[in-house]
Amino acid sequence: MASSVDVSLAEAIESWGRHHLRDLPWRRTRDPWRILVVEVMAQQTGLERVLGRWEDFCARFPDPAALAGAEPGEVIRAWSGLGYNRRALALHRAAVRIVERHGGAVPRRLEDLLALPGVGPYTAHAVRAFAFEEAATVVDTNVGRVLARLSGRRLTRRGVEEIAARLAAGRDPWWWNQSIMEFGALICRARSPGCDACPVGALCRWRGTGPDPAAGSAAVSGRQAPFAGSDREGRGRLVEALRAGPVALAEAAAVMGWPDEPARAQQVIGRLLDEGLVRRRGEELVL
Repeated sequence: MASSVDVSLAEAIESWGRHHLRDLPWRRTRDPWRILVVEVMAQQTGLERVLGRWEDFCARFPDPAALAGAEPGEVIRAWSGLGYNRRALALHRAAVRIVERHGGAVPRRLEDLLALPGVGPYTAHAVRAFAFEEAATVVDTNVGRVLARLSGRRLTRRGVEEIAARLAAGRDPWWWNQSIMEFGALICRARSPGCDACPVGALCRWRGTGPDPAAGSAAVSGRQAPFAGSDREGRGRLVEALRAGPVALAEAAAVMGWPDEPARAQQVIGRLLDEGLVRRRGEELVL
């Protein structure tokens, strides 16, 4: 049950959100397919990159049937610039499932959303809140960070979810979830939090002093391993080259930036083949 402090916190954050939400294009739609697309795109990818790709992708694949009818290679090419190409294949498989099992309409029920390839709890709740405006608690890394700091302690996954549910109780699902996520992105930032401009500073148990309770707290992402020199970099180089056309197997290691590491290149190519991101055609690799 929400306490008076919970109510005050939630009211202050939602009031802030109603005056400070950025005008992002996906906030102007309630189309479940377009919301699902942007939520998959934004997984581990900055909004700046998504802004440049979302509208083009949705214009090319305006509904699940359009994406389901495309070849995987076409989808990967359309995903250019967004990284993590496995998400493109997962979205393609989700579109096929939506067409086959839901008549081409993105499902509304939580269990049906969770059954879609590539859709986890965050994405499922986000679609319910932002497309269908159903009561749903959306917890991303911004929300996890805000709740840990407001609580003044590290939180377990269950702790994050319990606090998030209390604060969301009885609130407008769209406005509340958009507001707290935006609050984390613009005010309660991971680095250099804007404590001086915080509308709930008087209710915050951390207040920017002492160890940050968000560090190591559930739902708060840590630093990613360096990209330069990683397998991810080699994978990305190969897929980017394949968007332009076939790559000879004999040249793949050089294309991946590892001309002197053919064994490493073969291991990574093997994983790409297993994942369905690339196909072998004779002595060539293709999307």
